[in-house]
Amino acid sequence: MSAGAPRGAGGRGGGMRASLSGLTTRGRSFLAAGIAAAVCAYVLGQGALLRVGLLLALLPLLCVYALHRTRYRVSGSRRLTPGRVPAGAEARVQLRMDNTSRLPTGLLMLQDRVPYVLGPRPRFVLDRVEPGGRREVSYRVRSDLRGRYPLGPLQLRLTDPFGLVELTRSFSAFDTLTVIPRTEPLAPVRLSGESSGYGDGSRRSLALAGDDDVIPRGYRRGDDLRRVHWRSTARYGELMVRREEQPQRSRATVLLDTRQLAFEGAGPDSAFEWAVSAAASSLVHLLEQGYAVRLLTDTGDCVPGLGGGGFSSGGHESAEAAGLMMDTLAVVGHSDGTGLTRAYDAVRGGGGGFGEVGGDGLLIAFFGDLDDVQTDLAAKMRQRTGGAVAFVLDSATWAGQPARDHALPSVEQRLHRLRDAGWTALAAPPGAAFGELWRRAGSTAFGTGTPGGRG
Repeated sequence: MSAGAPRGAGGRGGGMRASLSGLTTRGRSFLAAGIAAAVCAYVLGQGALLRVGLLLALLPLLCVYALHRTRYRVSGSRRLTPGRVPAGAEARVQLRMDNTSRLPTGLLMLQDRVPYVLGPRPRFVLDRVEPGGRREVSYRVRSDLRGRYPLGPLQLRLTDPFGLVELTRSFSAFDTLTVIPRTEPLAPVRLSGESSGYGDGSRRSLALAGDDDVIPRGYRRGDDLRRVHWRSTARYGELMVRREEQPQRSRATVLLDTRQLAFEGAGPDSAFEWAVSAAASSLVHLLEQGYAVRLLTDTGDCVPGLGGGGFSSGGHESAEAAGLMMDTLAVVGHSDGTGLTRAYDAVRGGGGGFGEVGGDGLLIAFFGDLDDVQTDLAAKMRQRTGGAVAFVLDSATWAGQPARDHALPSVEQRLHRLRDAGWTALAAPPGAAFGELWRRAGSTAFGTGTPGGRG
């Protein structure tokens, strides 16, 4: 929720000049008529006409002064719910105006600035607001394009009861609407025989709660004395306690190819947008299944971060990591890279990668166009992972255009080489439902579907 008061000019004199510029045609006419009447009264020596002229001239000036002071007595706020929505979904924006002065306001017009992609600019007319009163209005925004869109500043148009002055003030507060990629629910399939997020197939690691471990550790303040390991205490000459353990979460990496040269076309129905949406669906599904997940791009950048190899943690931190990954996908664009070398290093390298966890991590990859060199490099990523599933897109087919580079291997050739390296590789045709491809990947991995997968 954002709130604030209208922004004023840099100084009092500058603000008054800006207020004078808000005189309407009626106000300027009153001022001109008053000045003319005062001049005529002075020339003709008519005192009554002079009083009329002064009244006509002073009335718009008094209205200017009143509105100039009113701008500091009105506060506005905006509430955006929710702040993160999938593409195509609506968010609700609620505006509230509070009259904090002791005087009623005149007619008010609210206008909120929104990007064109979110819809038309909302405008509202508010009647007189009593002292201490409040008015609330709302509108909805939606976008079919992912991204981060600013909302604001809120603009307030003030008018006096006589319609002589009309001033527009802008509030300083902004809000940001994050439109994340569309996701679809995925079936809980097993891919290449990897263990589930938790369970009998999971390894066990040292932690702070769970069953006893035979390896003791030094006593720490607050440890339960019932966990003292007396044999080790006698051996080491200091108080030792039994360690505890808990199941370690299986790890999964979602690799998204973002290279500009690997994709053609743009818009919600392009190959790249399909890959982004499918990657988001995979991330959400794997997190729901209990995996520690990271998002990796061809640039080698990991999300949520470098700690633990970029993998998400459990509990509240996992929810934060999910939000961070979805925010990243909301704004991810094409990279200028020409190859997958950095992604290969991130998958095969250390720093919390698969090599540290015994090589049983799951790799889900979304590839655009691959030449011979990049196809071989992608195939080698499979060697130290417990399971690898690739969804390969041919961007020229998606764009309905002839291939840009006839030297590129065909989709069938790319799939064959990936499968020979042990990948479960599937082609993603234009407009394909990712949920169906996901189920096919699960059945192919165990040899019950389309041939080519290896467990």
